[in-house]
Amino acid sequence: MASTSASTSASASAFEYAPAPESRSVVDIAPSYGLFIDGEFTEAADGKVFKTVSPSTEEVLSEIAQAGEADVDRAVRAARKAFEKWSALPGSERAKYLFRIARIIQERSRELAVLETLDNGKPIKETRDADLPLVAAHFFYYAGWADKLEYAGFGRRTTNGHSGANPQPLGVAGQVIPWNFPLLMLAWKIAPALATGNTVVLKPAETTPLSALFFADICRQAGLPKGVVNILPGYGDSGAALVAHPDVNKVAFTGSTAVGKAIARQVAGTTKKVTLELGGKGANIVFDDAPIDQAVEGIVTGIFFNQGQVCCAGSRLLVQESIQDELMDSLKRRLSTLRLGDPLDKNTDIGAINSAEQLARITTLVEQGEAEGAERWSPSCELPSSGYWFAPTLFTNVTQAHTIARDEIFGPVLSVLTFRTPDEAVAKANNTQYGLSAGIWTEKGSRILAVASKLRAGVIWSNTFNKFDPTSPFGGYKESGYGREGGRHGLEAYLDV
Repeated sequence: MASTSASTSASASAFEYAPAPESRSVVDIAPSYGLFIDGEFTEAADGKVFKTVSPSTEEVLSEIAQAGEADVDRAVRAARKAFEKWSALPGSERAKYLFRIARIIQERSRELAVLETLDNGKPIKETRDADLPLVAAHFFYYAGWADKLEYAGFGRRTTNGHSGANPQPLGVAGQVIPWNFPLLMLAWKIAPALATGNTVVLKPAETTPLSALFFADICRQAGLPKGVVNILPGYGDSGAALVAHPDVNKVAFTGSTAVGKAIARQVAGTTKKVTLELGGKGANIVFDDAPIDQAVEGIVTGIFFNQGQVCCAGSRLLVQESIQDELMDSLKRRLSTLRLGDPLDKNTDIGAINSAEQLARITTLVEQGEAEGAERWSPSCELPSSGYWFAPTLFTNVTQAHTIARDEIFGPVLSVLTFRTPDEAVAKANNTQYGLSAGIWTEKGSRILAVASKLRAGVIWSNTFNKFDPTSPFGGYKESGYGREGGRHGLEAYLDV
């Protein structure tokens, strides 16, 4: 594997890429940021602050106000007050604000991509080419729905296509998002909430608060009425206070299964509507008739995109026994060409792990995999001396009993298992407490349909992986959560139908 952070020997590669760093000058990060409540940036009630650091260098980027229970209450009251006028606006008027936000995101996309890379650690080519276009697309898509909610198909269907229902917004939405796709998860949550007439209090992850705070500035730039969107950076206690607040009508959470279970217990017995998008241990199934080179690219995308820090990552590779050797040889060759290093370099494929805490978790689980007898392989790779890094890793000789085949690692680690028949592949794919995603690789359309119908996963890709679109619903089964985000289905979670 080549490294963009250090020179490599001539034998490691036929040629070397020249550095191609994206300029940091396009984004101006202030030394400190407040909470965004009722259209204004403000200090936390208790004056607490925390620092956000760049995972690739451990450089402190900014000091952030830390929301407490009093701040949550203030933000929810602001959202409740704004809800009266916002929900009363015609859908076509709400749509104008959403369209405006989407266009500003496009105009500021280079700035936001660099910011996201600095604060999250993922490669600039991912934030630039995947995250930001999808963020804008979600706002455009839900802007289009804002004046068409009665035709969304909820409730009784009539002959003229009208649903027969009069869907109404729920009120104040409390939303808690993770650090792996900070701005994209914000778009998944805020766009449908605003389109349906709800107001929002959003808590970004403590390791990646900057893009949410920049989005607060975009809301002001778009002229969004005060209190419609409120942003509260903070730790888990801030999120817990938001979920528990008696005047929050809707809870949307993306994150770990453990926290999702705690939220489900917390809201039990209340009237709050809840969607949970939690962990995963996706199976990527490769049959013997699959195009090997195409499948290898899909495997790489499935597990090494965003350093494997993806809830729907294809972290379990199920290979038909007869092609295992051929596929593994091709996959190892491909991994040896990936470039790890400076996330702002446009040539970088593998960026930094998001935090020291996450790196420690990955390291512990990988060591456990070795201790349990699985065979570990990584390409030759020099890791940068500062920051949080982990080389792309494969495990072979893995059984279903191995911890690395059961637990979500949330890192660039792939467990490889084999199967002989389609039924065995389905049985192994479904042998997990999760049910978020799966992939099928074969040239036979009939096999894709037959296998997909038996897989217990919310999203199933055929001959591709990790492809997203705002028109397509996303969500899971079992311990991967419940409810759907995206598409027409994503509207229902924010409506009383």
